[in-house]
Amino acid sequence: MKRIAIIPARGGSKRIPRKNTKLFFGKPIVAYSIEAALQSGLYDEVMVSTDDAEIAEIAKQYGAKIPFLRSEKNSNDFATTVDVLTEVLDWYRNNGQEFGQGTCIYACAPFVNPKLLQDSFALLNQKNCDCVFPSLAYSHPIQRALKVSGQGKIEPFDASSSNTRTQDLEQAYFDAGMFYTFNVDRLLATKSLRTENTFTIEINDLYAQDIDNENDWILAEMKYKLFSNASL
Repeated sequence: MKRIAIIPARGGSKRIPRKNTKLFFGKPIVAYSIEAALQSGLYDEVMVSTDDAEIAEIAKQYGAKIPFLRSEKNSNDFATTVDVLTEVLDWYRNNGQEFGQGTCIYACAPFVNPKLLQDSFALLNQKNCDCVFPSLAYSHPIQRALKVSGQGKIEPFDASSSNTRTQDLEQAYFDAGMFYTFNVDRLLATKSLRTENTFTIEINDLYAQDIDNENDWILAEMKYKLFSNASL
């Protein structure tokens, strides 16, 4: 069964301008996702889906393929990850290549590593599921979440949990924002990565950081420097 790694990396990031080409310890951050995919030995094709010439050139330098530039329709703020993946898979299918499994690796995911990618495929095949992605446990029970009015007054989202001991509340998790390993046919049929047959790998929050703003970037650098095995 052939496998593909798809790394979405458009040029129009807003909160961190030129995020996907920004240097992260001396390398464009997109390079980490490319290198993890290549070093894993899992994929028949490692490609970057981008609309940006600079990103395309960087991707090629680090060993990824750029068979086409992303369409304008799938380069705006409203295009979903599934839209991008579908465009890529349709392009390959129309050009005589089909894949049974794949991974969407986000461009700003420097903590992705070959072992984690390999584990995701092991779980995908063991459970015969549609998709696998890494998740993190919330550090505080979400049942105790508060909302704040414009005047600073607090109110619980779930008043029924206010008097329940924290250790008695169910643990909740959130998407680590790193990658999705998926069954191609199921993705194309459901147009969704998270289905009723999706599993997760829980990871340590010291080795993950979703990067959406400048503060996230700073935290990612701190964690990477302290906890990664890379030589900096």
